[in-house]
Amino acid sequence: MIESLYVRAETLGRLLEQHNLMAVTAESCTGGGIASAITDIAGSSAWFQQGYVTYSNDAKSQLLAVDVQLLQSCGAVSSEVVEAMATGALLASNADLALAVSGIAGPGGGSADKPVGTVWFACGFMGDIYTKKVHFSGDRRAVRAAAVREALTLGESYLKQRLNTV
Repeated sequence: MIESLYVRAETLGRLLEQHNLMAVTAESCTGGGIASAITDIAGSSAWFQQGYVTYSNDAKSQLLAVDVQLLQSCGAVSSEVVEAMATGALLASNADLALAVSGIAGPGGGSADKPVGTVWFACGFMGDIYTKKVHFSGDRRAVRAAAVREALTLGESYLKQRLNTV
């Protein structure tokens, strides 16, 4: 699994570097795992601007300007909030691509509407934000690792699609 994350991060990095683009992360349930995978790549400072670990709602609001009302009405694990996280990360940085994630890794915290393993992702680039919900199975460690891998994969495919339409 480590190799998979390395390959995913390296592939995303090559794409960003080829187009002189910078990435930023806004993470909740992954706790900096995406940024960690990215910075495992030598030379990633050429294409990685910074990462925000905004585990609490207060951090999402303070660091990424996520509206408190939005957090209360939609919950942190929602399309609306990861979209706001990606937007906030782009506005707070000099990056071009934002990867945002918020989810319920477990073992507790789930509900009927949002069971453990529910993770929302957002990718933002050039004023466009794409969101996606995935449900992962397994324990806390497995959910978090799968979310990091998915974020890197999603970032690459989303960026490729957007670069082909620009």
